[in-house]
Amino acid sequence: MTFLLSDHQLAFAASVREVLEARCPASAVRAAGEGGERLPGWAHLAKLGFFGMLVATEQGGLGLRLIDAVPALEETGRAALPGPVVETAVAAAGVLGGDRAAALADGSLRVSARLGDQTYLPDADLADLLVVQHAGALHVLRPDEVRLMPQPAIDPVRRLFAVRLDGALRTRGSPAGTAAGRVTVAVSAQLIGLARHLLDATGIYAGTRTHTDGPLGSRQDAERALAGVAMAIEIAAPTVHRAAVALDTAAPTADRDVSAAKAAAGEAAERAARTALRVHGASGYSRELDLRLWLTRVWALSSAYGGTELHRARLRAAVLGSPELRRRL
Repeated sequence: MTFLLSDHQLAFAASVREVLEARCPASAVRAAGEGGERLPGWAHLAKLGFFGMLVATEQGGLGLRLIDAVPALEETGRAALPGPVVETAVAAAGVLGGDRAAALADGSLRVSARLGDQTYLPDADLADLLVVQHAGALHVLRPDEVRLMPQPAIDPVRRLFAVRLDGALRTRGSPAGTAAGRVTVAVSAQLIGLARHLLDATGIYAGTRTHTDGPLGSRQDAERALAGVAMAIEIAAPTVHRAAVALDTAAPTADRDVSAAKAAAGEAAERAARTALRVHGASGYSRELDLRLWLTRVWALSSAYGGTELHRARLRAAVLGSPELRRRL
């Protein structure tokens, strides 16, 4: 299978990147975690149709496939865009219909979700609706129907909330289907974007930072480390594309492909984060440095919707053909 992105896919992603560079710089991301505007860039993304990417055209959306959305989602990772991005743009698109889908498409509706392996709802305090998976079914709830409880979060920009349903599930809900898989692929795309940003930023720093023995970027160990990150990204990115296509076409390998994508993207982003810290040295831990905004997002998303080890275990079980092991995982 060949994964060549089309001109339309790349053009839409370029438009998203242009908006985010103008409306969601590092200063805006930092402010989102320090009491400032929580959703920088969202209004302008809505004008592009970003939040209606996967909504049907008859409901006002763009009617795209998941694979079409992957490059744009990658750009939201590159920018460390705050807010429940994939929950609104991906999770909700497969669940909501009618006026709610139209509101999603025009950007006036925000959604948080707890699907699959996710324990908490990200940025639920900003959401108009919550999508909660319970006992294999999806339930769409208003925040005032449940009790939301703030939880500690490694990324101060991405706030987490536990939910107590307390009798809110009065209907059977709808089948969960591939909702969790689609959001997992979307998060994987964001991890690729995060890794690309860290690679670029660390490469620039390594080439300009000087010590008594010369530019840090000239050292062979730094060059090898950065090359390793670049290779990990180039290996991981096609696995995300493959998983998106598998979900779009209901391929029998979809579950396996989703786990392969999340594991590979998580490993690439984690490697980029480790290398960034290694090259930046002690300054990499400073809260004053913008680098930390991307590091904490990597650490948060690497564990979201199933961590790397869990998805590696699922992938091994699928390849080894052990259905009982897959069920336990």
